[in-house]
Amino acid sequence: MCEILGERRANDDDNTPGRQAGWADRGWALRDAAQACAVRGWPVLPGVAAAPDGSCRCAREDCPVPGAHPVDPELLAATADPRMVRWWWTSRPAAPILLATGGRAPCAVSLPATAGPAALAALRGRGVRVGPVVAMPTRWALLVRPYGLPELGELLHLQAGVPSSLRFHGRGGYLPLPPSPLGRGPVSWVRPPAEAADAGLPGVAKLIEVLVEAARSAPDQGSRLAY
Repeated sequence: MCEILGERRANDDDNTPGRQAGWADRGWALRDAAQACAVRGWPVLPGVAAAPDGSCRCAREDCPVPGAHPVDPELLAATADPRMVRWWWTSRPAAPILLATGGRAPCAVSLPATAGPAALAALRGRGVRVGPVVAMPTRWALLVRPYGLPELGELLHLQAGVPSSLRFHGRGGYLPLPPSPLGRGPVSWVRPPAEAADAGLPGVAKLIEVLVEAARSAPDQGSRLAY
């Protein structure tokens, strides 16, 4: 509850009509987007809202992903129940939307944003079908059909080295979804679900070779989390 109370106090600092209207519009947009995820059957949960200065309201002073991780409720509480989703974002209108990846939900592969456009161009050039694509402040994520560790391990074993700048969001992971406001900037759609609705989600096997090659051109971000 600490982050919720802190958010409300911050909001109360400025009661001008224009500022309040802006918060209301953002809250409606987040709630509508979260409910749209539930309609698709995507399990979501609210993240910790970032403070106005971009820092995180969680207990970590050096949080590497401010505004982009769950605290309360925990990740296992993610749901596609429209009633629960509506209640969450009515109670926490500024909360980022987090997709709990894996299981029956989409998985994702992410790479640095600097390599994202080239990766999409290469995939289209090969005639590879691409699903929804999320743009985060420093990374792009491509949503794919659910995959398991054995399948992913076999695919990566066939590659001549996998750069650490390429990340995999499978079972037990999560991914911020638009229009979430994160500590370092907003999340948006490069390719929204509506554009990929007819084709559905691609399998990770179709994308992996191109994404590995694209990620090799991006800086190594080491083991530190980023988004």
